[in-house]
Amino acid sequence: MINKEAIYNLKNIIKNLYLSDDLPWVIGYSGGKDSTATLQLVWMAISDLPYEQRNKTVHVINTDTLVESPVVSKWVNSSLELMKEAIKKDNLPFNVHQLTPNFEDSFWVNFLGKGYPAPRRNMRWCTDRLKIKPVNTFIKQKIAEHGEIIMILGTRKAESTNRARSMENLEKQRVRELLSPNPTLKNEYVFSPLEDWSNDDVWTFLLQFKNPWGRKNTDLLTLYRGATEDGECPIIQDKNTPSCGNSRFGCWVCTVISKDKSMEAMIGNGNSHNDWMRPMVDLRNEFEKSKDEREKRSFRKMAGYLQGSYGHLNHGPYLKQFREEWLKKLLTIQKSIRDEAPEEFRSTILISQQELEAIRRIWVLEKHEFDDSLPRIYKEVFGEDFIDPTWVFSDSFGKEEWDLLKECCQDLYPDETLLFELMYSALDLERYSEKTGNRKGLRDNLKTLISSSFYKDENDALSYYTNINVERREYGLEYASRFFETYDNPRYQQDNDDSFLEDSE
Repeated sequence: MINKEAIYNLKNIIKNLYLSDDLPWVIGYSGGKDSTATLQLVWMAISDLPYEQRNKTVHVINTDTLVESPVVSKWVNSSLELMKEAIKKDNLPFNVHQLTPNFEDSFWVNFLGKGYPAPRRNMRWCTDRLKIKPVNTFIKQKIAEHGEIIMILGTRKAESTNRARSMENLEKQRVRELLSPNPTLKNEYVFSPLEDWSNDDVWTFLLQFKNPWGRKNTDLLTLYRGATEDGECPIIQDKNTPSCGNSRFGCWVCTVISKDKSMEAMIGNGNSHNDWMRPMVDLRNEFEKSKDEREKRSFRKMAGYLQGSYGHLNHGPYLKQFREEWLKKLLTIQKSIRDEAPEEFRSTILISQQELEAIRRIWVLEKHEFDDSLPRIYKEVFGEDFIDPTWVFSDSFGKEEWDLLKECCQDLYPDETLLFELMYSALDLERYSEKTGNRKGLRDNLKTLISSSFYKDENDALSYYTNINVERREYGLEYASRFFETYDNPRYQQDNDDSFLEDSE
């Protein structure tokens, strides 16, 4: 039971641990109840220490995935600003950091740019890029500077049976009291001061003890009451951490779960103030639905090769048409937020300028889509030119030449579904080689392109893939063993077409 005596004792434990060595502390703060309670406990304990004993830095880290729920993002950002003011005012040894993924790892660059399939439970490509990598990069830097660090997390055994089992197993591996090893990062120790707390304990503490950086914990409770589900998105350091998609502290684009109940509850609980987020929920639902719409994706993988099982090809990236449609819808929502949302949210950015620039380069330079559609889409939505100051790839070919080539391919061979892609990619490779004056590797690139685009359609590709694997097995050559797991048992069909992330890259 949480009472003043229990909090007093826990504060003493924290103070003794803080003073026991020179290892820096890193606290994960997501803005949710657990991370808030954890940070508040540490803040209260260290504030009790004499100034001369506050000689060890405590790093407070928050990970902004760039696709956070706008309501939660606003709450977190304002909280971080209040922390910085309080730290300066009270001379506390805290240092606040907001971590973000590299732009090449962002959700939109991978989803709309490269065409990665919408994330699902067994292919959560977003978790590593948006959450794990930024945190691990920061922690590895601190480990390199200090040799070891102590990570303080708001994880609790009461969260789930799996979480309790995992925490108990790590407790058995402790080499220091209270500090568990991190199974994925060497020289990092994990301290979980709330490990034995229940949900009620967390709320009792937050509502009985004043927030030390000036935020009202009653406002946090109001934020939670705005949704039906009670949970938060924790600082994630391993892929086994349960998805935070079913909590209000998850990414608004998350498709790991079938329905974002918390986001919809924010809108549907009689709160017209949040109606402006409805188009965001509708777009997320469209992404989620696309997981079962194979026709929206190429039947080849990202690198152009075939992969599959009996009677089934594993589909790869989204096709050009759908990437463009979704970008236009996303920009339209961003414009409506800028023009119509409540004043406090009008500065919300759903997709950044840097991400748009990165997507444009992928489409034109990597996917050879020389019609350069992104600036055109941007102007259709905003009525103004897309300013890209570093774009130096101007060319004589554009949409007019693109449309003409497409029309010719469709008129001459209407049943050849890959002919247009083969032609525009080959033309772009040749043009680039001529423009740069470097023809080295051109023949190999064209050969690779033709070898991945000579199929008439998906059925033709599947027939080829089946025959080549059968022949390879008969002649004792290397073949796709996973294919024969289903080929020898036709009753079995591989429902999941994205078993491994590398299959889509």
